[in-house]
Amino acid sequence: MLTKSDKVQLRGTIFRHLDGIATATTAYALHKKGVLQYLLDEKNVSISDLVLKFNANEGYLNVGLRILCAQGWLTQHLDNEKDIVSYEVNENSDKAFGLVHLYEDAVNLLTYSVNFPNERIGADAFIVLERIFKKFESNYGLKNIEDNSIEYQILKHIEGVIVAPIIVLLGVNGLFHKYFMEASFRAQEYHKDPESFKKILDFLTHLGWFTKKKDTYQFTDEGLFFAKRASAYGVTVSYIPTFIHLDELLFGNPLILKTDSPDDTEKHVDREMNVWGSGGAHSTYFKVIDEVIIKLFNKPIDEQPKGILDMGCGNGAFIQHIFDVIEYQTKRGKMLEEHPLLLVGADFNQAALKVTRSNLIKADIWAKVIWGDIGRPDLLAKDLKDDYNIELKDLLNVRTFLDHNRIWDPPKQVTDKISTSSGAYTYKGKRIGNNLVEDSLLEHLQKWKPFVERFGLLIIELHTINPELTAANIGKTAATAYDATHGYSDQYILEADVFNKVASEAGLHPDPNYFTTFPNSELATVSINLLKGS
Repeated sequence: MLTKSDKVQLRGTIFRHLDGIATATTAYALHKKGVLQYLLDEKNVSISDLVLKFNANEGYLNVGLRILCAQGWLTQHLDNEKDIVSYEVNENSDKAFGLVHLYEDAVNLLTYSVNFPNERIGADAFIVLERIFKKFESNYGLKNIEDNSIEYQILKHIEGVIVAPIIVLLGVNGLFHKYFMEASFRAQEYHKDPESFKKILDFLTHLGWFTKKKDTYQFTDEGLFFAKRASAYGVTVSYIPTFIHLDELLFGNPLILKTDSPDDTEKHVDREMNVWGSGGAHSTYFKVIDEVIIKLFNKPIDEQPKGILDMGCGNGAFIQHIFDVIEYQTKRGKMLEEHPLLLVGADFNQAALKVTRSNLIKADIWAKVIWGDIGRPDLLAKDLKDDYNIELKDLLNVRTFLDHNRIWDPPKQVTDKISTSSGAYTYKGKRIGNNLVEDSLLEHLQKWKPFVERFGLLIIELHTINPELTAANIGKTAATAYDATHGYSDQYILEADVFNKVASEAGLHPDPNYFTTFPNSELATVSINLLKGS
């Protein structure tokens, strides 16, 4: 039986594994190009000088260097007033950069891991895995490894690059089914190449996840802990298509992963895996959302929204969830005959709209499903009024992890406000100053203000934190992975307090009765907000 302390430590291992995918790929790409050695030689270098020296794409290079700051290997100096960024080596840089070459095999493994969802684990991948397992089992030749040392940090990174794609593959394909988790099993019960698959099970046994008796394996308590949290790896692993192209993103064609149309298959992420991975975490956030929904739809009927609009409806799951909550847990649910609930799902992606329609029909839920652009609420409002005689302002607007993922729109009016964010932002490889990011968010929220003033904008949003804070809390936050996946894919996650400050400037104030962060500390990377006009 795992103690509370055991669980804290194992959860820390998951965070370190996620750090590993982001850090190993980034650091190794910078190492190969000579950037890390140049930093050691020069001590303190501006991002503009590095761009000239290495012909780099400034935006993605800035993201990459900030990731190393989040691991405690560099120090970021950011002057938002002058829009100047520089990076300085610190007491950890020399040792850490001297060990980055150890990432080579693990990073190269990702070129195989990216195909696991479609090809399972093929013969070539098994050969590479076996070679890495042997090196890992001897700790890559490192001696006297202490907890929280740089050597330990790097070994956990390598461990994460190896096991995270495997955990996701096994989770999606059934090894973590109740049958396997509760009973002993043999490799041939799961894989058509049992002799090769045994090597993976033996490696996981080396990590303490299984016990082995002859040819049978059984989960340990530690192994069960990771198996039950397989989805925690899903979002970061879904971005492996991005991580394997860092050489090109940093120093080559910054548009290599861009698609011509939002309806084209995404190149930078495995969206199906991303949805699977995010599902586990979302259930925690939905509990808080449920409390808000219940309070709003228990009010007198003339104080309630006429319905819900889910911007970025994806596959329709959030609409289904909210409808079920209203129908079965609120006063409104008992009067749907007299006061029908208007449900609207909107998305920029036609494929998502098609899936949403299909899923809502199967669930026997009536809803309007329409095309919508988060950056054009005026157009959405017009379409709703013209086509369905629905007023956008009469609806409670909801969305999950969407505002930071809007297409970059430069601010029409640049203010003289100085950003308080520590973030690194880019669009198509070009660095975007933090002042502009805040101004853009301000204008974005101002566009929505006329339509959400009365009933509010209920959102779940992702955030960054200062890299110094991340570095001081290794194993306690997934911030490094979030910064990497979102930074390299042109998304704009601001700190929670910065987001709320900008929202207030836009005239949308967080309702203190509903504002919640995860975790509830300075390490908050997710918030739930009900933003309303004053």
